[in-house]
Amino acid sequence: MSAIIEHFKTLTQIPHCSKEADKLLDFLVDFAAERSYTVEVDEVKNIFIYKGNPHLCLQAHYDMVCMGKAPQIETYVEEGWMKAKDSSLGADNGMAIAMMMQLMDEGKDLEFLLTSDEEIGLIGANEVAFDLMSPYMLNLDSEDDAEVYIGCAGGVDITASKQDAYVEGKGMCYEVAVKGLVGGHSGVDIDKGIPSAIKVLGEYLYENRITQLASIYAGERRNSIPSNAVAIVYSEKMLSDEGDIKVRLLKESPSVFEEGEKVIDLIHAFKHGVRAQNKTLGIPDVSINLAIITADEEGGLLIETSARAMDAASLEVLTAETIAFFKMYGFDVQVEDKYPAWKPDLSAFTDLVSEEMKKVFGKSKLMAIHAGLECGVIAEKYPKMKFASIGPTIRYPHSTREMVDIRSVEKTYKVLQQIIQSV
Repeated sequence: MSAIIEHFKTLTQIPHCSKEADKLLDFLVDFAAERSYTVEVDEVKNIFIYKGNPHLCLQAHYDMVCMGKAPQIETYVEEGWMKAKDSSLGADNGMAIAMMMQLMDEGKDLEFLLTSDEEIGLIGANEVAFDLMSPYMLNLDSEDDAEVYIGCAGGVDITASKQDAYVEGKGMCYEVAVKGLVGGHSGVDIDKGIPSAIKVLGEYLYENRITQLASIYAGERRNSIPSNAVAIVYSEKMLSDEGDIKVRLLKESPSVFEEGEKVIDLIHAFKHGVRAQNKTLGIPDVSINLAIITADEEGGLLIETSARAMDAASLEVLTAETIAFFKMYGFDVQVEDKYPAWKPDLSAFTDLVSEEMKKVFGKSKLMAIHAGLECGVIAEKYPKMKFASIGPTIRYPHSTREMVDIRSVEKTYKVLQQIIQSV
């Protein structure tokens, strides 16, 4: 097992943030070629690796969400969990890549599909067009052991922008900040009660009747629950710290947005989080993450959100509602990086995967996940292929609290070996 962990440690030392993963691409191409695998790379930097007469394709993405100090990653182990000091770990989806590297070391006849830029809109998966040979694909991007995923949410990024004018501010100038909240994945963690720094900041400004907004910089990634949010405002009355809010009086006199009050009201009114629960699956059915708000020196405002739903119709309704909401506040709206839901699909292959899971863990559960797995996109391109998804236990991906259960990695790899043998 130590070989997989050592492979993973090697990966952590090669920068591979989304859009900046060329060094890892080159490393993986060389790694596979040195072990006599055939390697193809397409225009969007997906990697297809294969050998022999494969019956199973293993799939993962090789980019990671970089939070905190990442891509500078220093790993450590605490009570059986691997973590990173002040950064995201990249176990999502690096641990899957490490398992693939071990299988290549063992010379297995398999296909490996490693997609690019999954974390910023499944960009690689949307362009996959390789001549895959296998009848089965096993995605390795799930994050709970002893569970077999057979469906996932679809999603879309909705952005809103507007050009405002600046006017003179009145009163006392303050920096109002929320920093270092725990954050989390905007899909799988959206129902865990994790506070959004943007909503915490917005509620404070709204409740204190702040109407003069000079600047705002809030959130980190579209697919992360915001950990930090900072605004510069004017107030006629004295402001003070409150809970997670830290206030600092400034000796500056910046101009303020003409419609800053509308922005604060928008943050207050926006319904961030779970919009509907799926009682059948026991997971969120519809959700939206108010991810990022930024202002530039020319008066431009940009709001970025990530929306998810377990079916196409619900996603369309959420998208329409969000567009109407932003337009009501005078914003122009764009819909970007849409990807389909993966409708839960039972097959002989999912039964096989579940049976092998039971042999190792003593139990197995067929599940769907409120996050975007690439199976939904890829399944549309290869309709004859059967899909399932498994993975080791990973907690708090897309945050500096990300951790992976090392024992879970070991047992999940055993399941993987048995599935390979069975197909």
